[in-house]
Amino acid sequence: MNNKTELAPSILSADFARLGEQLLETREGGAGWVHFDVMDGHFVPEISFGEPVIRCIRPITDQFLDVHLMVTNPAQHIPAFAEAGADGITFHYEVMPGGNGAYGGEGAYGRPVAGGAAGVAGALDANPEAAHAAAVSAAREVIAQIHSLGKKAGISIKPLTPVEAVFPLLPELDMVLVMTVEPGFGGQKYIPASTDRIRALRAEASLVNPSLRIEVDGGIKTHNVHVVLEAGADTIVAGSDVYGADVLGRTRAFMKLI
Repeated sequence: MNNKTELAPSILSADFARLGEQLLETREGGAGWVHFDVMDGHFVPEISFGEPVIRCIRPITDQFLDVHLMVTNPAQHIPAFAEAGADGITFHYEVMPGGNGAYGGEGAYGRPVAGGAAGVAGALDANPEAAHAAAVSAAREVIAQIHSLGKKAGISIKPLTPVEAVFPLLPELDMVLVMTVEPGFGGQKYIPASTDRIRALRAEASLVNPSLRIEVDGGIKTHNVHVVLEAGADTIVAGSDVYGADVLGRTRAFMKLI
């Protein structure tokens, strides 16, 4: 792994009345990335923001704009985020047809995931190998869509999705985002089992795509960031531990550790 370790402060924790000011403080503090948690109120229960926020931010910073789509229909939205100025776009494996094995055919909140009618989802659930093949095939199409727009492509997995599910996709990806908490809720603690998942992903990537970035998101603080770095992560999403009373100081504190 030769990637520069990056800090990607999540603007979801920022004060939106001072967003531009705080964003530039993270840049001054050394953060090379900005993380955007886009939530649709379906894949996750909350609604956050859309491409207009990226469009407004793009002219004021040269930081890498890292868009995390927590939405059920990413392919529909990817062109708009690319046009708005995103540098990288990450979508969820779980929303692919057949990619919902961790939830028995439904999303985390009891709604069918994107990809077809309940009958199709049920048929895929009954055949795990077919479900995985369908998810990988659909994900390849989305990855190709992102690359065709000149953007870096990432895929994300929730804590209950086996990390091995995305192994066939690693040669085609620029990044895998490992959720270290259940997405959609703030203030959660880091899930300790995530450490072995990061380690397994880095081991596989070293064989098939050594330049793959591994991003981690959820419960990452200055006191535990060393755990994910030692496991093989190189891109750190942090929200509440950066954005607060002293954004510049907190950013610098993180940068000293990575």
